Amino acid sequence: MVDMKIWTGRVDAAEGEAAKRWHQAVQPLPESGAPGIAIIGFACDEGVRRNQGRVGAAGGPQVLRKALANLAYHPTLPLYDAGDVACADGDLAAAQQRLGERVAQVIAAGHLPLVLGGGHETAYGHWLGLSAAHPDKRIGVINFDAHFDLREAPEATSGTPFAQIAADCARHGRVFRYLCLGVAETANTQALFDTARALNAEWRLDTDMNGWQLADIRGQLAEFLDSVDAVYLTIDLDVLPAAQMPAVSAPAGYGVDIAVVEALASRIAKSGKLAGADLVEFNPAFDIDSHGAKAAARLAWSLSRHLRR
Repeated sequence: MVDMKIWTGRVDAAEGEAAKRWHQAVQPLPESGAPGIAIIGFACDEGVRRNQGRVGAAGGPQVLRKALANLAYHPTLPLYDAGDVACADGDLAAAQQRLGERVAQVIAAGHLPLVLGGGHETAYGHWLGLSAAHPDKRIGVINFDAHFDLREAPEATSGTPFAQIAADCARHGRVFRYLCLGVAETANTQALFDTARALNAEWRLDTDMNGWQLADIRGQLAEFLDSVDAVYLTIDLDVLPAAQMPAVSAPAGYGVDIAVVEALASRIAKSGKLAGADLVEFNPAFDIDSHGAKAAARLAWSLSRHLRR
């Protein structure tokens, strides 16, 4: 059941239909409807807890909906709310499986999933749905993140999703195509760089993600896009500088400016290859005057504004 009461905000009735905001455009996901953007919440931070992080990201989806609700709606694709998938019992694997099933369902109905996390354990669940929905496509993973999240661990955490995706690709005869943008050398051990090399991953350091380097970054991004049939875009909000995004488990001491992330994410949305996107690690317990919520909502808004189906 979808709770639409969260979608409230300003109404500019005197300015007519062209003055809508998101809360006036979002509808509950129908059984059948025009292809659009299906918002799915993943109310889970079990992976963050297991990874010894600051819990609270389970509350992210609802707060992000509130932040999106009052943003101006510029007609693009229809907006639908497909509700939340929760992990209240600590069974992360089961929650990821349920998320994968929800993602596959909305894709089968013709929609593009926009998942609001939750910790970065969201990524493996999202991948399960995308890979099931697109079994014959070469799916490339683009991750804006200060961390590779390629850890090896006895159990799944928020630090293991791309290692899990790589293993899933190996099991099913897929090529693992992974581009991580914004990697902080201070936050990734040499062992993680070695793992990335062994998996033929591509990356770009946060120090090489400045505005004056956009042309070079776009070139690298274009080559990656050309090499795959579809793209899974995941934005770990801890890629942003702590001043722009305080509301994460691991705020960045350097980070990648939101203007750079938005420009590149918009380029991906415009490519026509985007199969699914998510924003993860937003933790409202550590937000400051809604700075983090507003930054995350801006990125989600920008993605929706530039999508092509």
